[in-house]
Amino acid sequence: MSCSNNLKQLALATHNYESAFRAIPGLTGSSSFSPQARILPFIEQGNLSNLINYELPLLVGPPWRAQYNPAQRIAIESEIPTFLCPSEAGQTRFPTTFADGTPGFTGGLNYMFSYGSGTATNYDDRYRTDGMVWTNSWAGFRDCTDGTSQTVLLAETVLGDQMSGNEPSLTPPHRRIANWGGTTGNTPPNPGFLHGGSLIFNPDLNDVFPALITSYRGNRGDSWIRGVPFSSVINGYMAPNSRIPDIGIHGRGFYAARSYHPAGAMHALLDGSVTMYSDTIDLFVYRALFSRNGGEVIQLP
Repeated sequence: MSCSNNLKQLALATHNYESAFRAIPGLTGSSSFSPQARILPFIEQGNLSNLINYELPLLVGPPWRAQYNPAQRIAIESEIPTFLCPSEAGQTRFPTTFADGTPGFTGGLNYMFSYGSGTATNYDDRYRTDGMVWTNSWAGFRDCTDGTSQTVLLAETVLGDQMSGNEPSLTPPHRRIANWGGTTGNTPPNPGFLHGGSLIFNPDLNDVFPALITSYRGNRGDSWIRGVPFSSVINGYMAPNSRIPDIGIHGRGFYAARSYHPAGAMHALLDGSVTMYSDTIDLFVYRALFSRNGGEVIQLP
């Protein structure tokens, strides 16, 4: 019930943000602020929001080793109860080093905005997806043609276990992201990634895992303030609590809903309602729920 209430608050906060700005906050780059950070004033976190200086960068340094800006330290290190599922079993603080060399931590995040079904190339947030959030999206209710009661806005997942290496997390729900090795970025304006010269398009992840996996990292949901995909968004390509772990492609990829609740995970729809979808939900139906404009006819039992 507490998890459901958290998602309800976040969905209503997004409604209020959209009413004020005529848009749902989008991703603005992996070194910038998350959609969750931008709805803080609408979940009674206005004082914390005022500590964020949106005129200053969140991370500084070259992209391959950018570090958090110490000028944003207070906000970065804050933990927000509304962003955390009470059933979460992992550590909710993630260690980090700030750009001035001092140690610190980031506050974790269980509740992720939907960036689509993950089908076709909708796993690539650098381009327009079929979800409610992608890079520089700022979409609104007007962009949801499937209906607000049939479109996922937010879903929960579990926090990473803060471990990296060559082994997956051994017990469900999976808490490490598997890195799909050998992929390369596509050339703009073409969305998606390439593997072996071919576009990654509706992949059979049973074949990918574990054959093409090179390593694992336990940083899922490691920072509520950072708008990088592995920290703040989710898609519907895999059913909740999939036996296949999340699979990342240069930080993007296939990120599943996961929870410590029995037999499912909680989701908030765009109309503000909250429901649990089962681990055994039909995959076509589930992906359609993450699509805002697919035109599918959805029939739930």
